[in-house]
Order: sequence, then C-alpha cells, then structure tokens
Amino acid sequence: MIRLFHVSDIHFGAEDRAALDWFAGIVRDEVPDALIVTGDLTMRARAREFEAAGDWLESLDRPVTVEVGNHDLPYFNPLARAFTPYRRYRKIERMIEQPLEVAGVAVVPLRTTARFQWRLNWSKGHVSRGELAKTLAGIAAVPRHELILVAAHHPLIDTGTESTAKTRGGSDALTALANAGAHAVLSGHVHDPFDVEHRVGDRSVRMIGAGTLSERVRASRPSFNEIRVNGGAFETVARVMGAPDYPV
Repeated sequence: MIRLFHVSDIHFGAEDRAALDWFAGIVRDEVPDALIVTGDLTMRARAREFEAAGDWLESLDRPVTVEVGNHDLPYFNPLARAFTPYRRYRKIERMIEQPLEVAGVAVVPLRTTARFQWRLNWSKGHVSRGELAKTLAGIAAVPRHELILVAAHHPLIDTGTESTAKTRGGSDALTALANAGAHAVLSGHVHDPFDVEHRVGDRSVRMIGAGTLSERVRASRPSFNEIRVNGGAFETVARVMGAPDYPV
C-alpha cells in the first residue's frame, strides 16, 4: 500500500507549533511515501517565513512537492508581486511544483494562483489556459494505468465548506482534467477536509481538500489527509490532532 500525506495551509507566521510538531512526529514514526503540500506555506510571503518553512520541510526528510498558495505571493509589495513574486522561494525552490511518481502514482501540479485578477479579491483561485495546458501535458506524459493526482491550491469548484475558492476557470479545468484521465484533484485554501466525487459524462474525478496546520482553523481542528492507495483504489482519511481519524 502507498501512503501519501496531503497537508495544506501551514501559514508560517501564523503556524500552530503544536500541530507542526504533531505532524512531524507522525511523519517520523510512520514514514509515508511522499508529502503533497497544497499551498500557503506562509502568512505574508516574508523571507523569514519561507526560511522557516524550508527548514521544517527539509527536516521531514521525505519526497515532497509544494504548490503555490495565494498567501505565498508578496502581500505588501506590489512591485515584487508583479515582477519577482517567487524570489523568496529560494530555500524550497527545488520542491515547488515538482511532479512526483511513487510506485504507480503520479502527482501533477496545477497552479491556481494569479499575481493580478480583474476582481477585488485576489485571494480566490484562477486557472489560466497556459497553466491548464501545462498540467494536461503533464498528465499526457504519465504512463498508462497509473493513478493520477493533480495538486492545486484552490478547489476548482466549491464544495460547501465554510470558506470558498470561487476559482475562475475552475469548472472547465475540472472537466478537462477528468477527460484527460485525472482521478483526483488535491487542494487546500478552505482549511477544512473534504472528499467529493464529481461526475463528468461517464467519468468521475474526486476533489480532495486538506485542512490546516495553522492557527487559522475553520470548522475543523488542525488536520491533514492520509491518502491510502492499494492497487487501483484509494481512500482519504482525515488525521485530526487530538481527535480520532475518520474517512473523509
């Protein structure tokens, strides 16, 4: 059985240190096959926040891929946001949007953040044609019969959680990903876990969201998802700090 830990919205700068230590202890004791981080490593994209996030991820000593979240773009510096939005990622540059393959499971990145949008709330999701094309090309390169998981920050469509993503282009992207053969889209942003099946014609794709390891909790306590893959089937289990695990 393949075991993947899906964690999101760690928000260094507003992190929950007890939750981070709890997660690190589980990683050390259980040694998952890989870690998937679906964005918002930081609170305000400050250099010291990225430094702390990089040190923490390296200490976990597992294969990892990291998506960019809306909080990971410069917040107070519009020039940096426009021209050098990822400069402060140096510590974790090799982890950013890295495809992963683990024994028949492929993780393909999809960027859903945008430096600018034609709306007031830039925290919401956006899937551009160019980013979708990159992800579809990545899926096309995956060997046949592998399980394909797409990793993004924003849910592509909203699933009834307390927070919303309102991802522009998300519905069309979800249809395209399902038709291309993706089995699930992993995301964060809303700080609560979910696993929802979405039908696209005669195909289905699952939308899987992870909770948070920060102080910015919503309806759920600090948590992460464990994705258990056995043959061609997989299940999502929410691992909740101070509470029993449960299927999502």
